[in-house]
Amino acid sequence: MSTFHYGHDVSDPATSLLAEIDRHGSISFARFQELALYGDGGFYELGGAGRGEDFVTSPEVGPLFGAVVGRALDQWWRELGSPEPFVVVDAGAGSGALARAVLAAGPDCSHAMRYVLVDRVEAQRARHGEHLDLEPAAEVFPVAAEDELGQPMPSGPAGPVVVSLASLPRLPFVGVILANELLDNMPTRIAERVGGEWHEVRVARAGDTQDTTFVELVIPAHDRHAGLLDRLVPVAVDGMRVPLQEAAADWLREASSVLESGVVVSIDYSRSSPELADLPMAEWLRTYRGHDHGGPPLDSPGTRDITCDVAIDQLALVRPIDRQCTQAEWLVSHGIGELVAAGRRIWRDRAGVGDLDAVRARSRVGEAEALLDESGLGAFTVCEWRT
Repeated sequence: MSTFHYGHDVSDPATSLLAEIDRHGSISFARFQELALYGDGGFYELGGAGRGEDFVTSPEVGPLFGAVVGRALDQWWRELGSPEPFVVVDAGAGSGALARAVLAAGPDCSHAMRYVLVDRVEAQRARHGEHLDLEPAAEVFPVAAEDELGQPMPSGPAGPVVVSLASLPRLPFVGVILANELLDNMPTRIAERVGGEWHEVRVARAGDTQDTTFVELVIPAHDRHAGLLDRLVPVAVDGMRVPLQEAAADWLREASSVLESGVVVSIDYSRSSPELADLPMAEWLRTYRGHDHGGPPLDSPGTRDITCDVAIDQLALVRPIDRQCTQAEWLVSHGIGELVAAGRRIWRDRAGVGDLDAVRARSRVGEAEALLDESGLGAFTVCEWRT
């Protein structure tokens, strides 16, 4: 049995984690991550910004990303027959930066749009109303109406209608579910190949009840997990580690179940399970704090974000992926070049004025460079599942 020792500063999440370990024994890394991020005093529950302030996300680069998303929404809306209402779920909405940019872009589908920001963290949901006019959740699914010929009629107020929820809507709907940098933040188990067999890397207390240090504890994996890992990584050697992302898979199942017709889209750093197994764990399991790496994942739970590259083949086991490409390719396919060219024209025409519109237009060039950078945000994987 191998263990790796990390120290930490005692915090509320640390106290909760140690108490749970004392009651039940070692816990999965997924459980450790869950409590460190979302438990009492956890990183997000205490208002830790994480995305946008602890590292830059595409919506935080500027409004250009949201404008391109708006063009994609128009395309999907038309492909679905221009439905009214057209529900757009922004899963893991954070502060609402993407919502603000999409709505400011004024896509053609706006009049039919029911924009639903979803974030499990109360501190993030509290920010949604700061810059957006929120409506009661009941406005998302107004009662259907028909005209005298029995044809469906739009019901409810004209869009866009914006609401904020703690979880995905429960009623089936037609529209889009967009998860931008969400799945990499979901709790993950960690497995290691030891002695030709799969083991699970769990978290335990280092010593007696006076010791507040967390260590790894490697034990034989459950048969169900071992069988799945053999399927995912058929050629494995001792020392390999790989994430087992049950929470992300469960999220995709739930999202697919509530979408009557439309598209589920995820955008994240992604690799296949064999690719992840070939890399050191530190290259796919990372912590962030203040725009810098936050140190070992077991250190100071609650003070840093913990993210994991998404094992794309594990999602494909839930549902085959209908479209897969890089973020750079996806943005180009939805017209980022046209928006940048328009920005250059506006800047050329209004540079002498130097007003806000001109400055915003000029900024599109720099935003596009960041979003398309294939060594950074442009390397994200975009996956689409169509229903």
